[in-house]
Amino acid sequence: MLSNAKPARHQNVDVDAVQENPKKLPWGEGERLQKVLAKAGVASRRVAEDMIDAGRIEVDGRIVREQGLRIDPENAVVRVDGVRVVVRDEQVYLALNKPKGWQSTMSDEMGRPCVGDIVAERIAAGQRLFHVGRLDADTEGLLLLTNDGDLAHRLMHPSYEVSKTYLATVNGEVNQRHVAKLLREGVELEDGPAKADKFQVLEVGQGKSLVKIVLHEGRKHIVRRLLAEVGHPVTALVRTHVGPVALGDQRPGALRVLGRDEIGKLYEAVSL
Repeated sequence: MLSNAKPARHQNVDVDAVQENPKKLPWGEGERLQKVLAKAGVASRRVAEDMIDAGRIEVDGRIVREQGLRIDPENAVVRVDGVRVVVRDEQVYLALNKPKGWQSTMSDEMGRPCVGDIVAERIAAGQRLFHVGRLDADTEGLLLLTNDGDLAHRLMHPSYEVSKTYLATVNGEVNQRHVAKLLREGVELEDGPAKADKFQVLEVGQGKSLVKIVLHEGRKHIVRRLLAEVGHPVTALVRTHVGPVALGDQRPGALRVLGRDEIGKLYEAVSL
C-alpha cells in the first residue's frame, strides 16, 4: 500500500498550471475515484482523498484535485505518482513457475501435463486466462498469465523489447570474454541473426558452466540455439525474469498474483 507521506511526483508544481479535471460523468454513472482507488488496493478511501488533495492522482493524463469525481473503471487510465494502477475488477495477472516437462498450453491433445492443468480451477470459475509467450517443455521458470489482451499483446511484440532473463547450465567451461563478444556482436542462425543484450558467466567447473543471458527476442528455442551456436549446448534452462517481474523463490508449479507495483511497471514497459 502506498504511503501517504510519499512526496508527489507533481509536488511544487504551480497549481494554476495544472490541467483541469477530466470531464465529469453524469450523476449516478461510474464510481467515485476514491472508492475505485480503495478497491484497487491503493489506499483506504480516506487516504485516497488526501492523495487526491496532494495532486498524486491522474485520470486519463490529467491531475485530479476534485473530491468525489466519478470515473468509468472499465475505460479510465488511472495513475498514482505516475505509475498506472489496475482498477478493473475482472483483470487477472499471475506469475507461474512452470515446471520442467510441462507444456506451455492451456490444453494438450496428447494428455501431457500443461499450464491449463495448473489454472483449471480458475478457468472453471469463469476466468479466461492465456499465457504470455511460451517456454518449451524442457525449460522451467517464469511464465505470466492474464486476461488483459492489450498488455499480453504488447509484452509479446518484439517492437517493445521487453527483456527476458535466463539462467542456463551449459556444457563446457565458458570463456567469458570470447563468448560475450560473440553474443553481443550477434551470431547467424538459420532464421536470421540474433544476439544477447547481456551475458555473464556465474560459475565454471567440472566441464560445465552456469551463465546468465538477457535478451528481448522471442523466437523459438532462441536461448538454446544461441548458446549451441557458440559451442556450449544447454543442459538446463530457467527463465528468472520477464521485464520487471522476477520469479523469486516460487516453487515449481506455484502461482502468485502480481503486485500492483509489478503490474504498473509492466504497463510502463510497454507504454500503456
